[in-house]
Amino acid sequence: MAVVTMKNLLESGVHFGHQTKRWDPRMAKYIYTQRNGVHIIDLKKTLLSVKDAYEIVRKTVLEGKSVLFIGTKKQAQEAIEKEAKRCGMYYVNNRWLGGMLTNFATIKKSIVRLKKIEKMEVDGTFDSLTKKEISLLNKERAKLEKNLGGIKEMKDLPGIVFIIDTKEEAIAVAEAKKCGIPIVAVVDTNCNPEGIDYPIPGNDDAIRAISLFTSVIANAVIEADNEVGLQIIENIQDDEMTNESILAKAEEEKEAAIKEAVEADEAKNFKAKPKKPAKEEGEKSTETAVESEAETSKEE
Repeated sequence: MAVVTMKNLLESGVHFGHQTKRWDPRMAKYIYTQRNGVHIIDLKKTLLSVKDAYEIVRKTVLEGKSVLFIGTKKQAQEAIEKEAKRCGMYYVNNRWLGGMLTNFATIKKSIVRLKKIEKMEVDGTFDSLTKKEISLLNKERAKLEKNLGGIKEMKDLPGIVFIIDTKEEAIAVAEAKKCGIPIVAVVDTNCNPEGIDYPIPGNDDAIRAISLFTSVIANAVIEADNEVGLQIIENIQDDEMTNESILAKAEEEKEAAIKEAVEADEAKNFKAKPKKPAKEEGEKSTETAVESEAETSKEE
């Protein structure tokens, strides 16, 4: 099954770049031509880039690492949240807080605070507070949820990040580079592809194009998870087969041991039977002969 087809790319408007006057010359190798003052992106190169990105995301997830979806522009927010939740990964779609990667220890404290407020509402702590205190806590929780809701279950730094519009998310790109995290990003004709590990040339403003790219990355995560699940099932089956063979072997050994014990007891009993001496047997036979002669003479 193809990761994505040329038809999908065309229908989603991935080939439309920015106006020629707003271009970044470093994107020249990804531009096919220009039409009516707008650059047209070479979809052949986009197709290859998408496949490379798909493969690296799949491999990363197979290694047990997570993926962080980043897209805070209005057109990307819904698609980023929807696809990240679909594949069970983390996302940032409202605002990139400085230090989300480079100062993750501090961000964790805010996440702990968010979870604490959520717990207070559930365990009945709110019942003992005034309306004003509850209102302040709800406002604090709403603010934290808005910015950190997508990463509140993230325990460590992600294994790879997927970014929509590197120009808009310049701080996130810089932090990922500093932390040594590989970057998969959609780069339009006004972006700088240098420094991006796996650039995907394409339209980063159209909602349909953003949804297409995000769904492809989510599919890579799901495929990797399915592979891991199948591997676990196979391992369990192998373990069950191994356990069965071990039990069968143990049963055979037990039966053999019982058989050997029975045979040993029989041999022991046979040896223990007392044998009468030959002399006694001779005397007994003589006595029997004498008795028989006496009986014969008596009858006569």
